[in-house]
Amino acid sequence: MRLALVVTAVAALAVASGASTAPEVEHAFRGTIERIDSAQAARMTGVSWRPGCPVPLRDLRLLRLSYWGYDGRVRSGTLIVHRDVAGDVRSVFRRLHAARFPIRRMVPVDAYGGSDFRSIEADNTSAFNCRFVDGTRRWSEHAYGRAIDLNPIENPYVSGGRTSHPASVLYLDRTRRRPGMAYEGGVVVRAFDAIGWGWGGRWSGVKDYQHFSASGR
Repeated sequence: MRLALVVTAVAALAVASGASTAPEVEHAFRGTIERIDSAQAARMTGVSWRPGCPVPLRDLRLLRLSYWGYDGRVRSGTLIVHRDVAGDVRSVFRRLHAARFPIRRMVPVDAYGGSDFRSIEADNTSAFNCRFVDGTRRWSEHAYGRAIDLNPIENPYVSGGRTSHPASVLYLDRTRRRPGMAYEGGVVVRAFDAIGWGWGGRWSGVKDYQHFSASGR
C-alpha cells in the first residue's frame, strides 16, 4: 500500500510539472519488410516492373518505414528494394528517424506512372524502378532495387551547374545547408556510408545529390 502511494505521488508530481509519464510511442520508429503480394504486384506490373526487367518480383521487398515530415509529424512511407539490401536500408531510415531528418514523401514510383521526372517534381523519395539510365540502354541501379533517390528537390541532379527542376534551383548552392539536404558529414551521407553505399554527390563531373546506391553507380 505504501509503495502504491509513493508511485501515485510521483505520477501526480510529474503531471503537475508538465512531464509525461507515458512513453512517446507515437514517435517510435517502425520498419517492416514484406514480400510483394498480389495486390502490390498488380500495381507495379506494366508501370515500374515488366517482364524482361533484370530482377523478378519475387526478389523485391516492400519496406514500410517511419519518417519525420517537414511538418514535424511522424509519417509512414513505403520503399521497394531488393531483398538482399532490405535490412540495410531499414537501418539507414532508422538512423534518419532518430535524427529527425525531414523527408517530403515516400511512395513507390507507380504513383507517378513510373515516371522518374514526375516523382522528382513531387519531391518523392523512391527506390525501385525498372528503367534505363537516361540516354542509354543500360539498366539503372534502380532497376535492380539497389538505389534510392532521397528528397530529390533538395538534392538535385546537377549537370553543367544546372538542374531540370525549377524548385531545385534554390538548392544548387550546396554551401547553404537547408533541411532535407544531403552533404558530407551529415546524417544522410553517414548513414549510407555505414552500409557501404556510394553517393552521387561524390561523382566527378555531374553530381546526383539525391542518389545513393549499393554499387556507387
